[in-house]
Amino acid sequence: MKELPIIIAGAGIAGLSAALAVARTGRRALVLEKAPRVSEAGAGIQLSPNATRHLRRWGVAARLRGAALAPRAVIIRRARDGAVLARLPLDEAEKRWGAPYLVAHRADLQRALADAVAEVEEIELRSGVGVAGFSADEEKVAVGAKHGLIRLRFDGAALIGADGLWSEVRQRLNIAGDSPPRAAHRTAWRATIPVSDLPKQFAAPQVNLWLGKRAHVVHYPLRRGTCVNVVAIVEDPAAGGENPDFWNEPRDPALLQRAFARWHGTARDLLAASADWRTWPLFDRTPLAHWSAGRVTLAGDAAHPMLPFLAQGAAQAIEDAAALERALSSDNDIAAAFATYQAARSARAARLQAAARKQGDIYHMGQPAAFARDLVMRGLGPQRMLARQDWIYDYRE
Repeated sequence: MKELPIIIAGAGIAGLSAALAVARTGRRALVLEKAPRVSEAGAGIQLSPNATRHLRRWGVAARLRGAALAPRAVIIRRARDGAVLARLPLDEAEKRWGAPYLVAHRADLQRALADAVAEVEEIELRSGVGVAGFSADEEKVAVGAKHGLIRLRFDGAALIGADGLWSEVRQRLNIAGDSPPRAAHRTAWRATIPVSDLPKQFAAPQVNLWLGKRAHVVHYPLRRGTCVNVVAIVEDPAAGGENPDFWNEPRDPALLQRAFARWHGTARDLLAASADWRTWPLFDRTPLAHWSAGRVTLAGDAAHPMLPFLAQGAAQAIEDAAALERALSSDNDIAAAFATYQAARSARAARLQAAARKQGDIYHMGQPAAFARDLVMRGLGPQRMLARQDWIYDYRE
């Protein structure tokens, strides 16, 4: 009789990474994804060395070769006049942190993970099947699911909820002290613009960060420099309150132009170059000290969603998978392995959630706090600013 698979709810970055990790321990994985196909939506994504070291080990980084780009620097600018506040070199990222710093399109990463999963005999991916409940005992879990109007049941050795911010698995775990996601009152605007529609300076292989009052902009080239990913995050008191499912919606670019009307002309020209902007409200969630219960655990945004100001959401999902691999490799008792995994991850994830929240406040400072922030950046210099990222990027546990 075949050993029951570990069931994974969700086929996003967290779910596919977890499936690869599970299979590497010699176990079977069954991934259930409620969408009819694995999503390839989204925009650019930054993959810091704490993530790429595992992607390389799993053979996924090689699949990204040609699609991913290694930026040479991070350039931080002041919004009102375009003045450079800092230039952080990334040329020696691998020497410093043991793995490369890459940027890629989320769809390309998703495809690389999905292709890697498809080649592993121990992993089965079922699309169009959404987890709708579960029960667990000391021997196994029984997962209820829906495929359209059809109700299904799957028996598994365990369940990993990798089903995102609004996780059904997390809700049904009924964790003491847990609370629903709360609106961060900020809206993210995203666009991908062909390089041919922009001045040549935007094709430079670097991550650009503009800091302004109650807003910031990040942009960098993608896909062999053929397009530029742009993210503009604006403080918006109404964002998220009206409808938590409002995401990836087209919006009138005139609204964006008005929000950035006092910014430097270079930034305004970039924002004016696209007529196709997608938006979604940002949400935050209280950190959990515990997210495992026996044979059920959480991973990625289901466990520790974080605001995007440190660009660590995907990286932390990948770190989760690596920790799951280590725990499941060292302990045949799945419940004990999940407890070990949780212990390894909860404090770091909570620290990053708090740091991302604080970073957003720093990015969006108004005067006079912004003046002091800019002085500190210039005073620290590039090497000391890079050193402040070591605890994130050089993480190897």
